[in-house]
Amino acid sequence: MSDALTAAAPAGLLSGRGLPLRRLGDAALWLAVFLGGFVIAEPAPYELLVALLMVIWLLAGLKFRREIGPMMVLLLLFMAGGIMAVPFARDLPAGAMHMAISAFLGATAMFYAALVSERPVRIEIIERAYIASAFFCALLGIVGFFNLIPGGELFTLNDRAKGTFQDPNVFGPFLLLPTLLLLRRLMTSPPSAWGLALVVLPVLVLGVFLSFSRGAWGMLAVAGVVLYALLLVNEQRPARRLRLVLLAGAGVLGVVVLLVAALSIDQVADMFEQRAKLVQPYDSARLGRFARYSLGFEMAMERPLGLGPLEFNKYFPEDEHNVYMKAFTAYGWLGGIVWPMLMLWTLVALGRQMFRHRPWTPFAQCLFAVLLVHVFVGVVIDIDRWRHLFMLIGLAWGLIAADKLYDRRPRQTARPPQHASTQA
Repeated sequence: MSDALTAAAPAGLLSGRGLPLRRLGDAALWLAVFLGGFVIAEPAPYELLVALLMVIWLLAGLKFRREIGPMMVLLLLFMAGGIMAVPFARDLPAGAMHMAISAFLGATAMFYAALVSERPVRIEIIERAYIASAFFCALLGIVGFFNLIPGGELFTLNDRAKGTFQDPNVFGPFLLLPTLLLLRRLMTSPPSAWGLALVVLPVLVLGVFLSFSRGAWGMLAVAGVVLYALLLVNEQRPARRLRLVLLAGAGVLGVVVLLVAALSIDQVADMFEQRAKLVQPYDSARLGRFARYSLGFEMAMERPLGLGPLEFNKYFPEDEHNVYMKAFTAYGWLGGIVWPMLMLWTLVALGRQMFRHRPWTPFAQCLFAVLLVHVFVGVVIDIDRWRHLFMLIGLAWGLIAADKLYDRRPRQTARPPQHASTQA
């Protein structure tokens, strides 16, 4: 895929004189994405490195192209809504810090979008780093869950694997994109290219399972089906379609075998029995998750500027656990309107690439499926502070911009697009 992505890069970016500096920048980008999976304490190394890289790249002349303008405008409006809500916070310093972190995450989305739109080949670097990060994160979660090393409890929470995250409900969704990238490779690449996927994919799937996050389980299942549907629709050759069908059957069988093996362990079976219930006690209680949705929206409709950041749990036993309601309560009506607009616009704009043959189409298809399930899981959990989500939004808009720039290339310099699987 490297040659095809390099051909898609804007002219003037591949001069030999800039090569050593570019390699240093690529290495720094790889490290930043890799560190995105290690958020045990805050501020995490990821924040510190990305903040430094943003300053350096901006000073070096990083361009924010007009093609990513819609995302930038919507993110700025979202943050503006949050800033206007800050004065309503009872704990003003905590509320201000909450919004400062949200603004930083929004800036990271703009940063990734600018990097990818400037040089689409960076998708390959990001993919490699993300897969490596997810593998080590999942491995530590598995090791911690089974207490295979001293201090393994550091990687668990309430008997659930959380890897190098603070919450299992973030740990599971973080693993989704690398899982789909490797799953796609198995379905589209020759067996000779399956080596890495066969080693890493079971670790990632087991990591998602041991997070015992019902949201992550559903996200993985739905995202896998969406990706599979995209591959079937795009594949016109009967032999290849039959191959996809057979591989899907083998994949389902493999997952079943993996789960049966895991459930044969009493520790896993007991937790699965507890977490597999569709409705938990804290969902259906008098002021449980579902009751809070109705009451919270009623309160938000009475306050155009919101309740203030971190205020919802002062009225109710817990936080919103619904990003769309939180957008109204913590970011005001402005944020409540803008957040779904941002997610819907991103999906529609990226979705236009699902049936085009671009050098980055394999990555874009996996990214689309993962973003789609994040939109749905936002109904039952707050995702507005997930670092990886803002990176995914930025990558999506970087590819949206790259697609528009790809179409504008002079015909005489354009090379035939290659529809190849990405390499980790």
